[in-house]
Amino acid sequence: MRVTKGAKVVAATVLLAMGLAACGGASGGGTGAAADAVRVKIGEPQKLFYPADTTEVEGAEVMAAVFAPLVKFNEEKQVIDFVADSITSTDNRTWTIKIKSGFTWHNGDPLTAQNYVDAWNYAANQENAQGGNYFFARFLGYEDLNPGEGKTPSVKEMKGLKVVNKTTFRVTLKQPFSQFRNLLGYTTFYPLPEVAFGADGKITEEYAKKPIGQGYFKMDKPYNKGTDQTIELTRYDDFPGEKPKFDKLQFRIYSSAETAWNDLQGGTIDIMEQLPPSAISVAEELGERYIDQADASIGYVGFPLIANKEYENPQIRRAISMAIDRKTITDTVFSGTRSPADDFINPLLDGYRAGACTACVYDPAQAKKLYDEANGPKKVELASNMDGGHKEWIEAVANNLRSNLGIEVEIRPFEGLGQILDELQAKKYGGMFRMGWSIDYPSAENYLTPIFSTGAIKNGTNFSGYSNPEFDAFLAKGDGAATYEESLRYYQKADDLLLRDLPLIPIFFYRANAAFSEHVRGVKINLLNLIEWTSIEKASAA
Repeated sequence: MRVTKGAKVVAATVLLAMGLAACGGASGGGTGAAADAVRVKIGEPQKLFYPADTTEVEGAEVMAAVFAPLVKFNEEKQVIDFVADSITSTDNRTWTIKIKSGFTWHNGDPLTAQNYVDAWNYAANQENAQGGNYFFARFLGYEDLNPGEGKTPSVKEMKGLKVVNKTTFRVTLKQPFSQFRNLLGYTTFYPLPEVAFGADGKITEEYAKKPIGQGYFKMDKPYNKGTDQTIELTRYDDFPGEKPKFDKLQFRIYSSAETAWNDLQGGTIDIMEQLPPSAISVAEELGERYIDQADASIGYVGFPLIANKEYENPQIRRAISMAIDRKTITDTVFSGTRSPADDFINPLLDGYRAGACTACVYDPAQAKKLYDEANGPKKVELASNMDGGHKEWIEAVANNLRSNLGIEVEIRPFEGLGQILDELQAKKYGGMFRMGWSIDYPSAENYLTPIFSTGAIKNGTNFSGYSNPEFDAFLAKGDGAATYEESLRYYQKADDLLLRDLPLIPIFFYRANAAFSEHVRGVKINLLNLIEWTSIEKASAA
């Protein structure tokens, strides 16, 4: 999963102008190689670059430049082999993965099957506390690496992972899973080189600051989180196949979307994947340099069920949902570039059902009645990160709750999404919070398992702490279904439980509203809200 950053996922899923100084070296054109780089706006990554522990879009964007996935997805949402030469199975349970020849790590070492097996066993081991751990719960032998709190794994490898030869390995799942190939395009399934591991078998901090990947770009220097405002990369010319058409890439970290928008207009950054609401109404003036396209992300307001019993009654959550005027928010705050959410599954994916969320219908009178009957709290807190264009819509939600429920609402600003996630993961934050989701792979299941399954609470992205055995059982049945259509029916049954229980409230479906400078052309944002690096050209090369 990827928890979204800005007004897209962005979190697409997920603003106070902090001033030019807040974004470090983001202002000014720079000199030398940096001035000639393609410069991309991001927020601060939540963590250093551990592939299986990068579960939000900011870090994932950087990782997608440094690493190459086994599979990618085309515009028709079909999975296609990328690093993988083939991924085959006769029963959807045992899968044989063969990697293409010619791929090398940025230090020149060849990419091998062992690199995948080592990385995946590491990610699946509870001792390593990786955020993507739960993605391996379907693998045979996962329980051996996850005996539970207070217990130590007695083995280092899952039974379901075996190297066949230098370029081939085999995955055995606990039960058939027809969509397994889709998973393999996600960050958690990147490989790791031998040099990533220290003498104790752990990924070193040195590596996480400057990961050696096998993708389009190699990092020029270590990234020091909290102090560095830029991440600099150079094209890896030994990458097999099509390569980016430019030599240098620079990610520039901003704490204010408005500041980044000003810098884009001034020509000191080149690509901004999600514009703040204040920019959307005028962005069309950029002509072909403005991107407005359908997006598979969802924006939510969430409840920390595991940390605050005040929201335990689902009637309170339903009342809050019905008190929110989604139509006015999407039309006014976002100038019509969002649509009111009415399901936990995005309309771009099979499984979506229009109008499925009856609690998403604006009904302030009924909301007030339900809230009073349930003795909802008289004062609530609503948290949001302030680096991604959320200020306006969060304030609109707060005003709805004040007016329609007659309660006091305090907005708690966080500088970045990572700070909210850290507090939620530590069970330290007990207020409502904004959240967004940008898909990891095109499947209805991806809107369900990573965010709401019980297994995703400890080592995953279930930040609400929602746990429902019936929901988990429907997911398992969907995973093991014999046909795609049957799996969708089970996923929709799981979706129905979310629509009843509302651990998060769907607020809007995103559109990707991106923009780029006159310095570049050919910018494309894919279904996963990641930049397609090979499509970009420097405008000066025309």
